[in-house]
Amino acid sequence: MMTLDPRLDLQLDRFVDVPRRLVWEAWTTPEHLKHWFVPKPWTITDCEIDLRPGGVFRSVMRSPEGQEFPNLGCYLEVVPEERLVWTDALLPGYRPSEKPFFTAFLLLDEENGGTRYRAIALHRDEAGRKQHEEMGFEEGWGTVVTQLVEYIKSSMV
Repeated sequence: MMTLDPRLDLQLDRFVDVPRRLVWEAWTTPEHLKHWFVPKPWTITDCEIDLRPGGVFRSVMRSPEGQEFPNLGCYLEVVPEERLVWTDALLPGYRPSEKPFFTAFLLLDEENGGTRYRAIALHRDEAGRKQHEEMGFEEGWGTVVTQLVEYIKSSMV
């Protein structure tokens, strides 16, 4: 298991009362991910997932004002229903990106009929961690987990 550095890393750790396999499916299927991946009223207008190391993880976020923000990254590790690691430091095919921001880990464990959900963002330096924190990491990623659970319960169960 990795050792987190509070100067560089941010973490969200929650228990969610939905099955791990559905959390995984919602995270790895573009048509599901579009419904919950950004805090509302933001939306995901497009998403592409090639679920393998070196594969693409691309999404386009749209603000309530209509401005679009594309995100492009590369999967580093895929362990079905347990671990998903991706980064924007690399583009698909492990090509270096121009402006890396963070590497993310999604760790899922079965717990009491639900899922222990851990999302971790690793940053290159303290300034990057601080920027992500000020962008609303805790609130934004927390809201997204709530939306994920609501989506699973209303559409996938």
